[in-house]
Amino acid sequence: MGEDGPRWPARVRVCEVGPRDGLQNERVPIATEDKVRYIDMLSAAGLPYIEVTSFVSPRWVPQLADHSEVLQRIRRRPGTRYAVLVPNDKGLERALAAGADAIAVFTGATETFTRKNINQSVQQSLERFARIVERARAEGCWVRGYLSCVFGCPYEGEVAPERVVELCRELDRIGCHEIALGDTIGRAGPIETRDVVRRVKSVVGLDRLALHLHDTTGLALTNVLVALQEGVRIFDAASGGLGGCPYAPGASGNLATEDLLYLLDRLGIAHGVDRQQVARASHFIERRIGRPLPGRVLASERARLVCPVAEQPRQQRAS
Repeated sequence: MGEDGPRWPARVRVCEVGPRDGLQNERVPIATEDKVRYIDMLSAAGLPYIEVTSFVSPRWVPQLADHSEVLQRIRRRPGTRYAVLVPNDKGLERALAAGADAIAVFTGATETFTRKNINQSVQQSLERFARIVERARAEGCWVRGYLSCVFGCPYEGEVAPERVVELCRELDRIGCHEIALGDTIGRAGPIETRDVVRRVKSVVGLDRLALHLHDTTGLALTNVLVALQEGVRIFDAASGGLGGCPYAPGASGNLATEDLLYLLDRLGIAHGVDRQQVARASHFIERRIGRPLPGRVLASERARLVCPVAEQPRQQRAS
């Protein structure tokens, strides 16, 4: 805390996970061309990272069965990293064949969640991902490592922060360029967020640490504020608050990208993303899934899309 208030990061990187983490749990089939258009609209907003799809078996996530076609058809914007989730060796091979140059791997902080998610123990998953990361990096891929259920598990309850730190060390050891802490069921509060971030940032540098929040209890933005105060400057979000987790009962949508961007604007933190363009993408995809998305700012942006009103955000700091 400085004399003039909290010291926020000058700039934040916003990572869009809607096309993958958002759509994977939707029951209404989305046409491939609509997924491609959705991603292209998000690209036009200037997002620096978009998680496009998952190379998981269609048997488990039928919504993303068109992963290769989607990845090959999107228009890649210079300055945007287009990542795909890979659960196993076969997924990596298919991703590489489709032209992937950025991947994400994932494990859980608890045994039960990891078993239900990828049918392996945590240790087995780490051993498998060590091989995948080594191969991916040899092919020139950038790699993100997800750690799910950091703040609580739907099956085992609370998770010890020491366990989180231990697993982050392992993800760092196997070669992940970036590590994302997942509040998979939206259970985190500001005290837990501060505690875990303080512990993990001593293991993973702040330039490599991301926070992936769900808004199940409405505390996602509060947790963002706490993380900003701790120096975190990489945050995941999904346009409109799309998504959940098919393996986490009760998990509601991700933190809405528009809500995160609005908060950053009000704090004067630079991010380089066009919030209204993100809202256009959200408006497009919510019509395809047949229901309104839960994002709070998106609700006001719906009216803005029909009748634009000029807004003067706080001046952002130079990065």
